[in-house]
Amino acid sequence: MIAHADDARVVVYGRQGCHLCEIAEAQVAEVCAETGDSWVRVDIDGDDDLRSRFTEQVPVTFVDGSQHDFWRVDPNRLRKALKRRRRRVT
Repeated sequence: MIAHADDARVVVYGRQGCHLCEIAEAQVAEVCAETGDSWVRVDIDGDDDLRSRFTEQVPVTFVDGSQHDFWRVDPNRLRKALKRRRRRVT
């Protein structure tokens, strides 16, 4: 597990000025608003370890502490992951 992974069900690692990050964050926000799940954005440039780990692969999306995607978010795939993992947890 990596830093900030316990802050929310969905974590989007990105950086300022990243167009793909902005799109991913908007998609994650929309899906999480529908499902009622929490999400958080983490700026990798504020953490040397995260910047080294993800470099140019941002945005990177984690669900329940496990990497789900990078570069792009598929809203339908994210919905399915949130539904699937919620059933397992409850």
